[in-house]
Amino acid sequence: MLVSATEMLKKARAGKYAVGQFNINNLEWTKAILLTAQELNSPVILGVSEGAGKYMTGFETVAAMVKAMDKSLGITVPVALHLDHGSYDGCYKCIKAGFTSIMFDGSHFPIEENVAKTTELVNVAHQLGLSIEAEVGAIGGEEDGVVGKGECADPAECKQIADLGVDFLAAGIGNIHGVYPDNWEGLSFETLENVNKAVGEMPLVLHGGTGIPDDMITKAISLGVAKINVNTECQLVFADATRGYIEAGKDKQGKGFDPRKLLAPGFEAIKAKVKEKMELFGSVDKA
Repeated sequence: MLVSATEMLKKARAGKYAVGQFNINNLEWTKAILLTAQELNSPVILGVSEGAGKYMTGFETVAAMVKAMDKSLGITVPVALHLDHGSYDGCYKCIKAGFTSIMFDGSHFPIEENVAKTTELVNVAHQLGLSIEAEVGAIGGEEDGVVGKGECADPAECKQIADLGVDFLAAGIGNIHGVYPDNWEGLSFETLENVNKAVGEMPLVLHGGTGIPDDMITKAISLGVAKINVNTECQLVFADATRGYIEAGKDKQGKGFDPRKLLAPGFEAIKAKVKEKMELFGSVDKA
């Protein structure tokens, strides 16, 4: 059931759990995530970066695939189709394509420009019944060519953006895209506490969910985080499972080279990882 993310994240924030955003890259990933959400009776957010959208031949293709798959699989749990780290132009493309939720990442702009563009997009999204996420501070690492140093967000700027009417807010608290380095200092809970106080009941978003220790995840949820993004971890288990299948020579047995067989171990690995995360985030049976 395709919906905006607004209500699911309000419920998560009030219920002290988080909804997972799992990024999709192809049909197998989308199917694995949707089936797991249905099996666990969990709301879910399908994240699409601009790079992944381009890889899948455009946002219209992605939206058509997700809508058709949601129907054909008989999915009844709430599902949001969400643009991840969207540019200004990317947001409009996803709105036109039929996404149910967008993220405008204006964190690299001066705060005045971030405010102006976010204000415009909030008005457009809400007129169409879409949810919208904004960002303050920077998420460390690189995603689709956007490099962040991991600067912690200014709580005052977070309040300024939150007051524009966004539905949920990503605030940099030392989190990083990709694999965390050995010398990572951990999440800044002092920053998170101050941001939480500044924005009131606004659901907060934790990007870079891969590799953060479970106890940090749990504490972040207790401090207002209601959406946690996972992508790299699914990529890693998919690659490991596929590598294991090939190294075992199974692709040379019978018709083991058939992509439906070749990709099956990775498909199951993603299902297992999504299940693990949904249980950790507390979203099971919250649909």
